[in-house]
Amino acid sequence: MRVEDSLERIKNNRTPLIIGITGGSGSGKTTLAHNLLNHFGKEICSLLAQDSYYIDQSHLFDEDGGSVNFDHPDSLDFKLLAEHLSKLKRFLPIEVPLYDFPTHTRSKKTLQFNPVPLILLDGTLILTQPNIQTHLDFSVFVKTSETVRFERRLFRDTQERGREASGVKKQFSLQVKPMHDRFVEPSQDNANLVCSGEASLEMISHEVISKIKNFLLQNK
Repeated sequence: MRVEDSLERIKNNRTPLIIGITGGSGSGKTTLAHNLLNHFGKEICSLLAQDSYYIDQSHLFDEDGGSVNFDHPDSLDFKLLAEHLSKLKRFLPIEVPLYDFPTHTRSKKTLQFNPVPLILLDGTLILTQPNIQTHLDFSVFVKTSETVRFERRLFRDTQERGREASGVKKQFSLQVKPMHDRFVEPSQDNANLVCSGEASLEMISHEVISKIKNFLLQNK
C-alpha cells in the first residue's frame, strides 16, 4: 500500500483508529510515537500520553525517589483515560489533565484534545488495563534492555524533569524495575507487535508503519 493510499484509508475510517505504543520507561516508545506522528502528519494524527493521567499524589510525596510509587497502575487514572478513549472513538473532544512532574500535582487546567482519524496512545502500562485495551485497534510493545532503559531514564529525568541523579537511581531500583518486571514486561503478550527499542529509529518506524498498513488492508 502506498503512503497516499494508507493516509486516505485512515481519513475514511468511520471511527478513529487508536494505536497503543508501549514498553518500559526509557524503551524508546515515546520517540517512536513522535516519529509516527511526523510520518502520518498532524492533520490526521495526534498523540495522547498516559502520563497526563497521573493522579495527584503531592500530599503523599516525601522525597525524590521516596515512597510514592509512580510506576504502579494505581498511580494513574485509567478510568478517566478509558472514558476519554470511548469519547474519541465517537469523534467527541476530550479535556486532557495537565500533570506537573516537578511538583507532582495535577493542574486545575486541562488541554482540549480534538478527535482525529489516527490517535497514538503512548504509555508504559496501557496494555495492563483491560478497559484501555478494549479501545485499541493495534498495539506495539517496544522491548529494550534494562541497562539501556535506565541510562535513557536517568538522562530524561535529570535534564527534562529537574530531578537529582540519586533520586532517579533510587526510584529505578525500588520502583521502576520491580513494577516493570511485574506489570510492564508481561504485558507484551497483549501486543500485536513486539519490536526492538535498540534498533535504529528508522528501522523500528518502518516495521511499525508496515504493520499498520497491513492492518488497514486486512480491516478495509
